[in-house]
Amino acid sequence: MSRREDYETQTERLLLPITEKEGVEIYDVEYVKEGSDWYLRVYIDKPQGVDIGDCERVSRALSDSLDSADFIADAYILEVSSPGLGRALKKDKHLEKSLGQKVEIRLYKPIEKCKDFSGILKNFDADRIVIETSEKEMEFMRKEVALIRLAFDF
Repeated sequence: MSRREDYETQTERLLLPITEKEGVEIYDVEYVKEGSDWYLRVYIDKPQGVDIGDCERVSRALSDSLDSADFIADAYILEVSSPGLGRALKKDKHLEKSLGQKVEIRLYKPIEKCKDFSGILKNFDADRIVIETSEKEMEFMRKEVALIRLAFDF
């Protein structure tokens, strides 16, 4: 397990009782470096959507727990937020909840000179993702997918 994965896993352990108490769920945790700064990002959600109060309460409680546990060696910035409307679908649980919804897929390498596709998420497994576009059903190997996220229309 990499240091990043270890930090994310330990953070999720600390976060679980906090989210249960606050009535929200953990959507994702990521520890990333951007420029010279490290960020510990926590995304929370609930069926009716999270608000700033939810984020603030989780952030305060998690910050205290992280200070007590003190397992992250680097200085970092803690961010707690909603995953947003165009949320990335990184885990199987995200894909499962999104079956039947419109998604956008970006590939690492183009297929027929195109890297971006959108359609209804029909199916997925460990190796592939299937969407239905307005023209046809398309299957993508998961290792070829750089990003999959919910599509939103205004």
